[in-house]
Amino acid sequence: MTFTIPQIPINAVPVTKSLPNQGKERKVPSTTQLLHHSHVTTEFDPLRFEAAAALQLELPLEREYPDTETDTRLIASPYNSVPHLLDISELEQQDRLFALALAYLKPIRDDYATAEYTESFNWTDVFDSLRTFSQAEGHTWTSQSYYVVIFRSILLPDIDSERLYDLDAHSHQEAVASGGLLKYWFGAKNDQYRNLATCIWRSRNDARLGGRGPWHAQAMAAASVMYEQIRFTTLRLDIEDGVQSWKLSDWKEDMA
Repeated sequence: MTFTIPQIPINAVPVTKSLPNQGKERKVPSTTQLLHHSHVTTEFDPLRFEAAAALQLELPLEREYPDTETDTRLIASPYNSVPHLLDISELEQQDRLFALALAYLKPIRDDYATAEYTESFNWTDVFDSLRTFSQAEGHTWTSQSYYVVIFRSILLPDIDSERLYDLDAHSHQEAVASGGLLKYWFGAKNDQYRNLATCIWRSRNDARLGGRGPWHAQAMAAASVMYEQIRFTTLRLDIEDGVQSWKLSDWKEDMA
């Protein structure tokens, strides 16, 4: 399925801008330096349902937050703690810009656990942000593909929630340490114990390497006592030249 983004003129973001009637300059959101993650909530719900991680891109006046309170580590999941952060300084330009745009990702409907993936999130906002960030750096986006994993699950009613949290959190740390995981998102189970989680990887190989750790092995082994059902879907995300369109298609192993 291909989605074309309407041709709406977007002016390149200036380096500085003036606040009305104040005569003081304020930096625009940075694409290389971020507000330190400690200034953003650690609560799951704002991070997964309100895109609270995007607050890192809204750097305030330098006098309010000195250099020691900026960072290059992005909150790229519902986990806001150091082992889970994505260091954008280690990414190539396009991957960095896309990771920043994904900070705005959030669901736009309550039935995301069962609804179409493409209709469950604010993709238009994400790709509009990606175009804006590219233009702000004077960069012309060239077509690039990413590897997407979707997890649809039905949890068993009486699972050990603390154990599930430990498995998920440590598995995510393994994936971050391995490299290439640009976004991890999970929702909250509904009244039928259904849920959705998704990963957006730089490549299929990154995903393969990121899933080899001992915590991933433990999570796989525990699946039968945690889930009534779990279904994995793998997709290829193509973002076309200039971020003028994007599409999701079934992943085929010869794409690797």
